[in-house]
Amino acid sequence: MPRASFAALITLAALLLVLLPRAASAHQVGLSRGEYRIDGATIAAELVFARREVLSLVRVMDEDGDGAVSPTEIQHAREALGRAVVDRVSVRAGEGVCPGTLDDAFLVEEDGFSLRVVYRCPAAPRAVRVRLDLLDDLPYGHRHVARADAGAGPTEHVLFGASREFGLVGIPGKEAPAAKKSEHEGAGFFGFFRMGIEHILFGYDHLVFLFGLVLVGGRLRALLLVVTAFTVAHSITLGLAVLGVWAPSGRIVEPIIALSVAYVGVENQLVKDAEKRWRITFPFGLVHGFGFAGALGEISLPRPEIPGALFAFNLGVEAGQLAVLAVVLPALVAAQKRKWLDKRGVKVLSLGIAALGLVWFVLRVFDSGG
Repeated sequence: MPRASFAALITLAALLLVLLPRAASAHQVGLSRGEYRIDGATIAAELVFARREVLSLVRVMDEDGDGAVSPTEIQHAREALGRAVVDRVSVRAGEGVCPGTLDDAFLVEEDGFSLRVVYRCPAAPRAVRVRLDLLDDLPYGHRHVARADAGAGPTEHVLFGASREFGLVGIPGKEAPAAKKSEHEGAGFFGFFRMGIEHILFGYDHLVFLFGLVLVGGRLRALLLVVTAFTVAHSITLGLAVLGVWAPSGRIVEPIIALSVAYVGVENQLVKDAEKRWRITFPFGLVHGFGFAGALGEISLPRPEIPGALFAFNLGVEAGQLAVLAVVLPALVAAQKRKWLDKRGVKVLSLGIAALGLVWFVLRVFDSGG
């Protein structure tokens, strides 16, 4: 076996080992939303999560084991919800703690789950600090978009990782010493921008799709046309979905995205270069855009905030995509010039891409059906 083909087989094996465990969850980007408001000695909070994430926190809530949740199951799990969510979000006024109680929990449109929590302080605070240790219990990379309103106009904060605190100031312009401003407060644009970058970097099916498109090589102009067609297409459907114009169900979109990966792998066995591939890249890009939209759609952002969040998120997706291509394209060109990657190696890798797409398709169909 030629050295290049052997190297391609090793690369393919590594690719399968890394990506198969993530096959059914390529777009499950952790994202939640919270609205926090000071009203005298009370801090009212409404938290909105994707249902699957709440079920991962409170597994006992799924009493019948059907993978879904009903209003009756929610009522039976109120105590567990309090321990898993309310107790993991702390509110402090100075050195004192404001204990929280679960006021209500209910399902919301799309695939959302809302919890209303009330935190009561001993007296009306000048300022409070809210800390989400709940982030430790959610998947790595989870983002919480917090909207704080203390009467002086709302502010927006993106919490993640170690940056899990924000402050509410009860009296405008007089922030208590304990309420030092977090370096990430007011970072709404950059928070969504970073979220877009991470979504493309951890959107393994998108990356495999792009890699398959450029694997066969071709003139730079043709490759840029392919990437541009993909970018324009997914930007269109991302906007349509997030703005609420129209979006198909994820149960349809996710399997089709998997099939697009398989198709590219198969087509690579037939085409010689990427000269006219933009014609198929554009319609597939439209489908991938609906996949991107799932990250923002899960938390039902208030409509006035959607355009800014959409712009920042899409900009982040494009930045991440360009960063990946800036590494992959020169590497492929160098490999082809030095004969490290011959035609047989390209075909072997493409077969692996096709197989990966088919596995994703089967897993997602069964996952949707369950």
